[in-house]
Amino acid sequence: MSVADGARPVRDEDAFDVPAVDSWLRERTQLPAGLPEVKQFSGGASNLTYLLRYDGHDLILRRPPAGTKAKGAHDMGREYRIQAALKPVFPYVPTMVAHCNDTAVIGSEFYVMERIAGTIPRKSELGVELTAEQTRQLCYTVIDTLVDLHQVDAGQAGLTDLGRGDGYVVRQVNGWSTRYRKAKTWNVPSYERVMTWLQANQPADVRTCVIHNDFRLDNVVLAPDDPLKVAGVLDWELATLGDPLMDLGSALAYWVQADDDWQFRRFRLQPSDAPGMLSRDEIVQYYCERSGLKPENWAFYEVFGLFRLAVIAQQIYYRYHHKQTRNPRFKNLWLPVNLLERRCRRIMRG
Repeated sequence: MSVADGARPVRDEDAFDVPAVDSWLRERTQLPAGLPEVKQFSGGASNLTYLLRYDGHDLILRRPPAGTKAKGAHDMGREYRIQAALKPVFPYVPTMVAHCNDTAVIGSEFYVMERIAGTIPRKSELGVELTAEQTRQLCYTVIDTLVDLHQVDAGQAGLTDLGRGDGYVVRQVNGWSTRYRKAKTWNVPSYERVMTWLQANQPADVRTCVIHNDFRLDNVVLAPDDPLKVAGVLDWELATLGDPLMDLGSALAYWVQADDDWQFRRFRLQPSDAPGMLSRDEIVQYYCERSGLKPENWAFYEVFGLFRLAVIAQQIYYRYHHKQTRNPRFKNLWLPVNLLERRCRRIMRG
């Protein structure tokens, strides 16, 4: 499925003033005549993403959702700055066009970037025809891309102020625990046993580097001329300076493989169970060989990644539960929150 093919008509609740954006953009860049055709990408559940299709020129607009937002979340200026800084040293980042911090234009901040041509793997399909062996090779290439990101020199990129230094693991466990307690609704578990276990088993940071924090197949663009190559990596909202093994653990929380139980596979967001895909254990082994890192207790990173995913789902469900969004995709997100808690406890039991 190409990047543009993933776009659908704009939901009423997510519509914005297209002429206002067009006028604002024309003051900052050259564009073909006429208003753009606007569509919305339905895959994201956090920031909203739109396709602005001008004659022969496609742009992408990102903006926050409506409703109450977690403190520090949906920072358009930060997301824009990270990508602009990374582009010279990590070529898989989209090219930025402009950032708008004037909420009078469409009611919120937003930024615009160039569209990366290519194919994005979606929930149940890679979007390209590959053999099992080719799929396996693509999997290695995707993990190589994550390893390459973790080798970026934050100083060279001008991003040394992106994070808070040592203590990342501690801050993450504390921060996500607080977020879950604030977003809890009556129909999900307390997660207190999981949070207590994470507090008791957290390791020291292995090192500090640039991390993506939402590295998934559906945030990867495959090159249009060679689907075994990565053309781009999208969705840098959560990028920061942190522990690379935490980044890997968070990424693998989404990695539903072919031999997982049917309930877990039901909620997969990417085609990680396709024939030829590496297993989670194989990915950890390959990543550690390539990076030289050796986790003392991988179970911690695995449980943390699953817990973090549960918090993200619950925060989104909280907005639906309190009628801050009407998007029907969020109606049943409390179900995977329950499922993930059981999975965490199984891993904790060893």
